[in-house]
Order: sequence, then structure tokens, then C-alpha cells
Amino acid sequence: MFSKGVKYMLLATFFFALMNVFVKMVPNIPAVEIVFFRSIVSFVLSYIFLAHQKVSVWGKNKKILLSRGLSGAVALILYFTTLQVIPLASAVTIQFLSPIFTSILGVFIVKEKVKPLQWLFFLLAFAGVVMVQGFDPRITTFYLVIGVVSAFFSGLAYNFIRKLNHTEHPLVIVFYFPLVTLPITGIYSAFNWVHPEGWWQWCLLLLIGIFTQIAQYFMTKAYQSEELSKVASLKYLGIIYALGFGWVFFDETFNFMTYIGMTVVLLGVVLNIWYKHQLSSKK
Repeated sequence: MFSKGVKYMLLATFFFALMNVFVKMVPNIPAVEIVFFRSIVSFVLSYIFLAHQKVSVWGKNKKILLSRGLSGAVALILYFTTLQVIPLASAVTIQFLSPIFTSILGVFIVKEKVKPLQWLFFLLAFAGVVMVQGFDPRITTFYLVIGVVSAFFSGLAYNFIRKLNHTEHPLVIVFYFPLVTLPITGIYSAFNWVHPEGWWQWCLLLLIGIFTQIAQYFMTKAYQSEELSKVASLKYLGIIYALGFGWVFFDETFNFMTYIGMTVVLLGVVLNIWYKHQLSSKK
């Protein structure tokens, strides 16, 4: 029923949702330090798999690979910051602006066309995001801006992935993230180190790295398999996980309008997927 790209993105969304929970479970560890741990795991795993498959880790288009790594690093650090400070569902909701930025930037960077009706679906999904976020007093203007900037850089990173569609192995693209991030986060962490509390926090930091690696791989495969406008909006499905995990693990409660907003978001996502499928079947 679903294409490979859609299936890859569904898997990526699930593993990213688990990662979000683990990040919020270590509020005492600075976001930059969490990204540092995550980058170590990603660096090691990516290198092992690339070496096993006898693929060069350096890739071909180093300029775009470095740009993807840098934009991804900025996005992740800012996103982890919001995850730790504001409610899980709210942080994820703001991050859901990234598919909108992805599609808009995609028009200029990878020259993809978006049909007028798709913009209506994006607007519908965006309206749902606004409804879910609502007027939550736990979200300050500062952290709202941090979240929006994170979403913008995520959209930029996804477009760089798309430009690497036919030139790079997915794990090479993933490998460049820790290659860029490790020096930046390592220097910061060396001067602002916070020691994890007990073995369980060490385990959570390890799982953050492993689950992010898995999610990143499937996300990269998704963007290489489909047009940006078709798979980008699937990230909105993470709202289901955010609302559920937020309630189960962090006792976060939501009003009736939150669930209405969730429904509106899903409606926009489903309509967009259906419309793209209709267009593809006519070709």
C-alpha cells in the first residue's frame, strides 16, 4: 500500500519518538553534551558499517556533505534544548514546522515543484500544529524561537540530503553528521562537563545515540527514495507518539482542543499522501 520512502519515514518517526523520550529523561545533562554522546555512537556505528561494506567514508560531494552535517548539528542542538525545557508534545509540535521549511526550501534548493493543492494541505497541517501548541504558558518566546530556528535548519539539512540523492551512500551522509558535530560539541563539553548520574543515565545516553542512528538511516533512505513534499509531512505522525509518551512518562496533560489539532494535522498528512499517490498513478 505504501511506497518504500513512506515506510522508511514511518520507521524513522518511531525511533525518533523514542529518542525524544530519552532526551527528556536526562534534563540535568546539557543538550550539547547529549549531542556529543549521540555523535560518538553515530561515528563509531557508521564507520563500522561503512568499513564492512567497503564504502569510502569521505564521499564525493564533500561541500554538500559538510553543509548537511553543520545544518543538522545546529538543528539537533537547538531541538534537544527545547525537549529538555518545555513539554514533550510542545517541543515536537514546534519541530513539526521542519517539513514545511523542507518543502519551501526544496523549491529553491532542489528545484522540486509543489502543487497548489499541496500547499493547502501543508497549511491545514500547520493549522493543526498551532492548535496543538495552543497558548501554553510553559513555552516562553525565547524557546519558541529556538524551536522554530531548529525546524528551519532541519529543513535545510533534509534538502542537502536530497541533493546527495544519486551520489552518496546513505551511511556516508549519516557519517558526516558526527564528523562535523564531534569537534564542536567536544570542545564545548570539555569546558562545561556534567557527569551523568548513575549507570541508568549512561544507558539512556547510549540508547539516544543508537536510536538516533537507526532513525537517521531510515530518514535518509526515505528522502533519497521519494520527493521531499511526499515524505516530509509524514513526520507529523510523531505527534501521536509525543502526546502518548508525554502523558505516560511525564504526566503531561492536554485539553480537548489538543486532540482536535492532532486530528487536523493527521488530516493534512493523509490528504497530502493520497494526493501524491493519485498524481503518481496518472504518470
